[in-house]
Amino acid sequence: MRRRVLASLGLLLVVFGTFAQSPAAQPASPEAAPMQDILQEHAAIITKSSRKTIGPAIDAVAGSGLGSAQRVLEAWQAKEMWQRQSDGLFFHAQKTDTGYDLIDFDSGESVGVASKDALQQIKPNSGIRALLAVALVQFQLSDPDPTRRAEALLSLERDPTSGALAPLRTSIPGEGDPVLLANKQRLERLLTIAYGSSDEERTQAIDDMAGDLGVDVRATLNPLLVTTRKVYEGALPEGVNVALRLTPGGERLSRTEAYALLAEQNLAPAPVTADDIRTTLAAHIDGGYVGGVPLAQLSDPARRIAAYEALVDAQKAAPLLTEADITDLLAAYVFADIYAEPSTAVTEAANAALRRIETKVQLNQTLDLGLDALSLGSIYFLAAIGLAITFGVMGVINMAHGEFIMMGAYTGYVVQQVIPDHTLSIAVAIPLAFGVTFLAGVALERLVIRWLYNRPLETLLATFGVSIALQQLAKNIFGTQARPLTAPDWLGGAWVLNDVVSISYIRIAIFGLALIFLGLFLFIMKRTRLGLETRAVTQNPGMAASMGINTDRVNMLTFGLGSGIAGIAGVAIGLFAKVTSELGQDYIVQSFMTVVVGGVGNIWGTLLGAGLIGGLQKSIEWLNPSNTLAAQTYMIIFIIIFIQFRPRGIIALKGRAAGD
Repeated sequence: MRRRVLASLGLLLVVFGTFAQSPAAQPASPEAAPMQDILQEHAAIITKSSRKTIGPAIDAVAGSGLGSAQRVLEAWQAKEMWQRQSDGLFFHAQKTDTGYDLIDFDSGESVGVASKDALQQIKPNSGIRALLAVALVQFQLSDPDPTRRAEALLSLERDPTSGALAPLRTSIPGEGDPVLLANKQRLERLLTIAYGSSDEERTQAIDDMAGDLGVDVRATLNPLLVTTRKVYEGALPEGVNVALRLTPGGERLSRTEAYALLAEQNLAPAPVTADDIRTTLAAHIDGGYVGGVPLAQLSDPARRIAAYEALVDAQKAAPLLTEADITDLLAAYVFADIYAEPSTAVTEAANAALRRIETKVQLNQTLDLGLDALSLGSIYFLAAIGLAITFGVMGVINMAHGEFIMMGAYTGYVVQQVIPDHTLSIAVAIPLAFGVTFLAGVALERLVIRWLYNRPLETLLATFGVSIALQQLAKNIFGTQARPLTAPDWLGGAWVLNDVVSISYIRIAIFGLALIFLGLFLFIMKRTRLGLETRAVTQNPGMAASMGINTDRVNMLTFGLGSGIAGIAGVAIGLFAKVTSELGQDYIVQSFMTVVVGGVGNIWGTLLGAGLIGGLQKSIEWLNPSNTLAAQTYMIIFIIIFIQFRPRGIIALKGRAAGD
């Protein structure tokens, strides 16, 4: 009895368990079909692997809403999706020592190992992989890894599509990286301009980006304003977005162009050209005549036309059109430039945005030109500040000043060969370059200059000879090839304000260095004994000597100071210019012009002269960017004219340096 009760109870439990586990007892799943079902549904086109037909399969996987969709697309793109030949199922297969480990797409778990002979690899070509990459973007934009999100965003920027707009918008609220968030929001606005669902949405996006100077904004707006020249019979049809209505014979469309447009579209007979007439006449020569006109008379244009018209009457040639005929034909048609973008509101907003952007671009180009001029002026000032001492204060025409700049640059190069750290090497090179060129300047003053004071022609010739000798010495030591003087890494790149305005960090550093030496020069001249003695000797050397000042010593130290500053300028210039034996020659003319235009012997005049010359040269280069040599020529001509009206420069100095 007990056994029968237990058996009955067991039977009831089995039946109940079976009933509980049957699919009919489970609630219907709201999810889409498993991934394997989707792959089986499109198995034929997946295995065919044709770019022309693969689209529905990719769309089905990407739009399935299943968590395994990304795994399928990634495995497919990486050529790691295989089909088992026995049952046609698809797996993510990974090679092992014993064969290929088959991983189920739905569960993500291994379901066994199969040999290569039992599998068929799905090999998408480059076109299909590109489509898979586009489909993957919607998943990668929300990937937990910020690197993958950045890569997906970059891929979308390079190849934007209308299908990416929705997943991009979905990914924005959950984006935690502020940089990626800003880039996503910017790209969303650009994609909305191109692919927005309504005119209001697109025009709002255009207004949002109207003040942006990015090249990508203009690249998005410009295609909206592409036009095609079209011809319509009678009147313009409704619904076309007209950019400009054209009148044949007007400024934008000549009668010849208008008629050619009709002929291209078979709306009018092709015009008969002079070559056509000659060819037709030559084809119908008959016994020394063409159209009843002797060949000897065809040199006369009127007789050629008569012969041709005779062929027309005989229906052997196309008729000539008169001006009245052409006028009548043109009057029957309407000519217009039509926007490719059908929405008038969108094209109007794009035109307005581009006008605003163009205005901002011009203003920023002016600012960029000003920064370039300031940068160039600071370079000229740095190169000329030493000359302002030797030439401006002492009145010595030192044609070897450029070679002191060259010596400073080579000093920096030698230091970098010994000290590989670029920051430390520059820090060492600057004072060392000053010391080397200071001693060289003192040696030049003691050996040559001191015997030639108040003899400018002999000084010019002597220092010119020294200049040539120093150049040849540099060639013998370092060769004729340019030597690198590498800037530290922290001086690499540029300070970028926007897509129009930028300035390199090296130029900014040189500008700062020029200001430092301006302050140093003022301190020396105003606050030190050497400066006071130099000013005294400059104003009245005889009186200075009678007051106990050693004018010979002052001249030597002043010349050495100017030469030393030239060496420091050489290190700075060598960071962005080629270090060669001719380096100094590239700046000697501008240095002399800077000192002369600014006012001989006045540091503030030198500063103003450098700014004037730098601004003038950049302005001329902007007007004629293809010819830098012409810009320098025009600049020299301007300075010659300037000196005619202000021979003592912008700020004149009284005393010996001024010639009093």
